[in-house]
Amino acid sequence: MPVVSTTKMTARQYLMLGEDPPGVRLELVDGEVAVSPSPRPRHSYPLLQLAKLLDRHIENFDLGLLIADCDTIFGEYDVRRPDLLFFTKDRQHLVQADEAIDGTPDLCIEIVSPSSGTIDRKDKFKQYAEGSVVHYWILDPQVKSLEGFKLKGKKYVSIGGGKDSDLVTLAPFSKLEIPLAKLWFPAPKKK
Repeated sequence: MPVVSTTKMTARQYLMLGEDPPGVRLELVDGEVAVSPSPRPRHSYPLLQLAKLLDRHIENFDLGLLIADCDTIFGEYDVRRPDLLFFTKDRQHLVQADEAIDGTPDLCIEIVSPSSGTIDRKDKFKQYAEGSVVHYWILDPQVKSLEGFKLKGKKYVSIGGGKDSDLVTLAPFSKLEIPLAKLWFPAPKKK
């Protein structure tokens, strides 16, 4: 993710910039504005499929609130945009309709793009742990995998996952089986 700012910016200053320009996605990383391209179908399709499964489960069991791609403050100089965020019912008051999120999500989910693998697996992995995000999932459409992690002390430990067409159950949703085969971008149909 290229960095484009020349002076260190606070989260509050960054949030005053408003919405992203077309075709790019902005985050604030250690006070610098980082730019990445807008997601492609291989990224957005699994995001939508997973969001539908999770949202239906969360609503059916009245578990809390699922939202997507919102500015989330992780420190004075850090604003990230997890692909999906979940807040339990007891903590969903932390989400205000017209404000950046200034409270730790219970779950962050990142969908790996070709340009974001290192960021999602190293930078955000460390930052979400330091920010006390209890659960972190990484969905990788390139290798067709889903990995789940839970915070133990100040570090994440693996709690499971799967590949290809596995059925996966991960905390914090112990009653949900995720059919991975339904998440992947469909193969082109022959004419």
